[in-house]
Amino acid sequence: MSTTGKAIELNARASSEYVIKLAEAKAVLAQAAAQYAAAEPGAGAKVTQASSLGAEDVVISHMINSLKLDIGIFVLETGALHKETLALLETFKAASRAPVTLYQPVNEAVVQFVAREGKDAMYKSIDLRKACCGVRKMEPLERALKGKDAWITGLRREQSGARAEVPLVDSSEMRTKINPLANWTWGDVWHYIRENKVDYNPLHDAFYPSIGCEPCTRAISMGEDFRSGRWWWEDEAAKECGLHVKDAESSAIPAATLSLLNPRATA
Repeated sequence: MSTTGKAIELNARASSEYVIKLAEAKAVLAQAAAQYAAAEPGAGAKVTQASSLGAEDVVISHMINSLKLDIGIFVLETGALHKETLALLETFKAASRAPVTLYQPVNEAVVQFVAREGKDAMYKSIDLRKACCGVRKMEPLERALKGKDAWITGLRREQSGARAEVPLVDSSEMRTKINPLANWTWGDVWHYIRENKVDYNPLHDAFYPSIGCEPCTRAISMGEDFRSGRWWWEDEAAKECGLHVKDAESSAIPAATLSLLNPRATA
C-alpha cells in the first residue's frame, strides 16, 4: 500500500495550528475511550470507529492503535468497493492492534434490489440511489452500532458546506458522534500520513479525495469540492448516503428496503 505518492506531494501541508489540533484529536479519542469504556470485563466498549478507509479514517485508526485505546473499528463492506479499497482493507486488518469488524449487506436484499431495479439503479433517481445506500450501507450500519452509545467518524468542516459546522463532539442525536478531525485541514490530514508513514488508499493518488462505492465515486479536477466526485450526477444538496444525516438512525431506511432484509442476518 502507498505510504508515499502524489497525494502526499500535493497535499501534505500542516496548518499553523497543527500541533494544537493533533493534541486535541488525541485528547478527544482518549476521552471517548474512557467515557465509553466497557461496562464490565469482557464486554465490548460502548464506542466504535466507522472507517471507510479514506485518508481521514486511516489517520484516526492510526491514532487509536498508537495510543492503544480500547476502541474497535468497523468497515461497511458494501459489495461494491474498489479493488484498491479491498486490498487496503486486508493490509489494515492484518496490521491493526484494534479489532476490525466487517459488516456486509444482507445478500438476499442486494440480489432482489438489483433484480428489480437493475445494477445501475443509482443513476436513475435520487430515491433509488438512496435505496441502494439503504441496503448496502444503512442496514449494516445499524448492526455495527447496535449496543453502542457513541461512534467516531472522519467528518471535517472543510469537506463540504453541509459539514461546515461539524463539532468535535455531537450529542444532539440518540447516539453521540465524535469527530476528532473536525478542525483539521486536508493538508493536516496528509501531513499526519506522511509523518507517521500511514498506509493509504492509492486512489487518493489518482485524485479521489472522497472514496465510496465504485459506481458512485469518480476522480475530481483541480478546484472542485472535496465531495464533488461522490454522486456527481445529483444536486449538491442530496450528496449524503444517510450515514451522517441527522436522525439517520431512526429514519434513513425506507420501508421498501426494510421488507427485503433478513432480521437474522449477522455481520
